[in-house]
Amino acid sequence: MLISTLAFACMNSVVKYLVATSPYQIVFFRSISSLIFTMGFLYQKKISIFGNNKKLLILRSLVGVTSMTLFFMATKYIPIGTAVSLRYLAPIFAAIFSIFLLKEKIKHWQWIFFLIAFSGVLVLKGLDKHIDSYGLFLAVASAVFSGLVYIVISKIGKSEHPVVVVNYFMFIATLVGGLLSINNWVNPEGWLEWLLLFSLGVFGYFGQVYMTKAFQVASTNQVAPLKYLEVIFTVLVGLFVFGEIYTLWSILGIFMIILGLVLNVWYKSNRLD
Repeated sequence: MLISTLAFACMNSVVKYLVATSPYQIVFFRSISSLIFTMGFLYQKKISIFGNNKKLLILRSLVGVTSMTLFFMATKYIPIGTAVSLRYLAPIFAAIFSIFLLKEKIKHWQWIFFLIAFSGVLVLKGLDKHIDSYGLFLAVASAVFSGLVYIVISKIGKSEHPVVVVNYFMFIATLVGGLLSINNWVNPEGWLEWLLLFSLGVFGYFGQVYMTKAFQVASTNQVAPLKYLEVIFTVLVGLFVFGEIYTLWSILGIFMIILGLVLNVWYKSNRLD
């Protein structure tokens, strides 16, 4: 999980470095370079790329690419660490959607943990004057769509190979990002920016792979909280590499978001009542 969080933090840092690049281009390069890995895996294992439930696979992909695009857009307006922490609100929205779409129930303690996390958002918006309202809106909207992704994946269940699901996502994201980039193309400057653009998919792919491996070899309550180290790594990069400003209110807001989410993971893993 540490390798995974470092990989995702590196990907977030590259996104921030490419702030002048169109977010649609970033979606395109993030997706097409991962697509090479997923297609290669499916070909090697002789797994069909088409899947069984094409409608749900396409829906998951469209919702996912919307979330991804909104997140990349948000990084242009707010510090990268703040954007990442807001994106992690996704499980809360997923839980709320599950009440209506999957008929699941949320325990009373979970609502308290969700309230702590949302209070962190209010601290960011209400007390930190450095936070751009539009950027905050984009990041929260990204989390909403990411929460919907969880619901669709739950509907897909075990009927599809995980790499088939990711491959659909990367393929459709490549198409959408490519088409939207046509009228928004910004030529990368020099070989470094080209390299960084293609590295997005590499970091993203290995982040996913090692996160999956972590959950396979250890219990959820041991591994899941470590995932939020991505926020800490990304904040540190923002501070020391990009000179981003994190006020005490920013740090408090981010801490409250992560605290609420970690407590929720711990509660669900231990099944306390």
